[in-house]
Amino acid sequence: MLQPTLPSCHLTARELEVVKLLATGCTYSQIAERLGISAHTVGSHIKNTYRKLQVRSAAAAVFRVLSIGSMS
Repeated sequence: MLQPTLPSCHLTARELEVVKLLATGCTYSQIAERLGISAHTVGSHIKNTYRKLQVRSAAAAVFRVLSIGSMS
């Protein structure tokens, strides 16, 4: 499971929360409901996360966060 630490790629705490929920298989709607935000806002967090991590998929984002976290 992802550790709630901030990786060195400067993800915000909220972006990291979203990636953690993606890792558990949650949909955008489920993430939005759990975090009390809109699905559109979830999409914005995911878009920003993908850009910062330089990835194009949820699986790649989760893998990158896990890789960065294990190097810290």
